[in-house]
Amino acid sequence: MEGAGVTVFVTVQRIYYPFLCIMGIPANLFTFYMIYFRKCGMSNAAVVYLSCLAIADTFYLIWVILLDLTLTFWILQPFWHSQPWCGILGFLQHGSLSSSSWIVVVFTIERYLVLKSTTAKQRFSEAGVTKLTCVAIVVLSHLASVPMGWINTVKLVNFTVDGENMTLPRCLYREHTYSTVVVWIASFLSGGIPIVLVILFNYLIGYHLCRASNLFTKEEQRVMHGRSTRGMLKRTIFLLGTISVAFVVLSLPRFVTYCILRTKYNDESFDRNDYSIPINVAGDVANMLHNLNSSTNFLLYCVVSSRFRQELVQVVTCSAKVLELGSVFTNTTMKVFAVADHKCLPSNGPVAVVLTSLKPREDKDGDT
Repeated sequence: MEGAGVTVFVTVQRIYYPFLCIMGIPANLFTFYMIYFRKCGMSNAAVVYLSCLAIADTFYLIWVILLDLTLTFWILQPFWHSQPWCGILGFLQHGSLSSSSWIVVVFTIERYLVLKSTTAKQRFSEAGVTKLTCVAIVVLSHLASVPMGWINTVKLVNFTVDGENMTLPRCLYREHTYSTVVVWIASFLSGGIPIVLVILFNYLIGYHLCRASNLFTKEEQRVMHGRSTRGMLKRTIFLLGTISVAFVVLSLPRFVTYCILRTKYNDESFDRNDYSIPINVAGDVANMLHNLNSSTNFLLYCVVSSRFRQELVQVVTCSAKVLELGSVFTNTTMKVFAVADHKCLPSNGPVAVVLTSLKPREDKDGDT
């Protein structure tokens, strides 16, 4: 890629990353509201996991896309090219990335255990257990990301801007064995291992469902699990499968290109901004796909979940209050007619009548 192609590619990224922030951050916050407060026909565990995923993706969009990539393409000297922000931002970025990845992994494993064991189903159906699990994921992910705060350092770099030479501080990768080891461990913890686990447990879920459908008839499955529970479980698994496929498809290219850059091209003299080298173009395209993963969950829910669409329509059209008032009027009317009908029903047993507040009635002659 040379000349005009490079200019077009850079321009696309200058527009793409701010667009992701403008669309993705409000969409994730609205998704959190829809799932946590309106349920959308999901189980308690699914509500907690997907709500936490929406929050983790929101922080990822803020730390990585808004403060890092957007500022990189639009500002000559972002604030994080200085200490201590150079290290703090790296810690926050990897913490949010790991949190988002492992929430998907743990949710996938939890669904598999629920399918396999009745005891696990009773245990994981408790909202308190699920909330503690999500808190543990976020805390451990950020603790594991603490070493990422020291893989970068601030160095003075010479630039030529509009024909003028200047020296500016830059937050750059620290060329040490420590940095290389930490980056490899973090890459596998936030990318490689989660991708493998999501693929593995989704396969096991599919295998278990196929095996169960072959062992029992539909009527037997309905009797064993109950129609409402079975329907909710299927909807949750279908939604989880969609999220998992999107996670793997959008995250795998970035993991592969990152491994190539950290092995074959792991040299201080290598220019990562030289788009005449194919791996640089492939790496940036993979980053664009990976970052898209944190902004698309709202669209995925709209596509695969009918209950989510119904709740969304009610919120957008403000019809929830109308439905609520209509239901109140209907219930009140039904109660009135039910009382009237009840009075007309013949009695099968003795009826006791209690008279209260009796007043004497005077006849025309004045006698009582």
